[in-house]
Amino acid sequence: MTVKCVIFDCDGVLVDSEPPLLDFLCDEFAALGHPVSLAELEAKYIGGTMKTVAERARAAGVPLPDNWEVDVYPRIYEILEGVPLVAGIEATLDALDAAGIPYCVGSNGPMEKMAVTLGGHPAFHARLEGRIHSAHTHGVAKPDPGLFLIAAEQMGVAPEDCAVVDDSPSGCIAARLAGMRCFGFDPHGDGARLVAEGAEHLDDMSHLPARLGL
Repeated sequence: MTVKCVIFDCDGVLVDSEPPLLDFLCDEFAALGHPVSLAELEAKYIGGTMKTVAERARAAGVPLPDNWEVDVYPRIYEILEGVPLVAGIEATLDALDAAGIPYCVGSNGPMEKMAVTLGGHPAFHARLEGRIHSAHTHGVAKPDPGLFLIAAEQMGVAPEDCAVVDDSPSGCIAARLAGMRCFGFDPHGDGARLVAEGAEHLDDMSHLPARLGL
């Protein structure tokens, strides 16, 4: 299959924002008397919206305050300022540009959050201008395939001609349901939980162009 568009998740795929976010949630839950390991947080909470995080946390017995999922954002934005880009992502976009393959972003995070994380890298952020799609903007979140389908439609590319790069099971499920090839990005593990949802394991972002046949 010749890919005609690549849709990237943002957190953990474009920007290395998940370590500080995991640390924040770990501290937040512990302060509420419900300590959770980093491994459990990554497995159960990463990849959804903060509303989803709150729903899962409350179901697990975490006594989150009312409206926590809204009130928490200013503190999250503060800790995410200055997060680095994922290693290899700039060279990967260079390769896509050279091959004439367009790309965009499909994230469950709000636009304001991506403005913080991507905004710390103005030249990189500019490459994505007008091509950033948020679940909060479109009203549909992964694992629903709608976000990726909207992104593909706005890029003028059929779903079957798109590839997705995502680091969460919810994103891999959304890609599969959308009929898109999916690379499950897991640079620190074997990608088993992503492969289980139909993704191909990608452990180094700089390898993506070769995996696409570029």
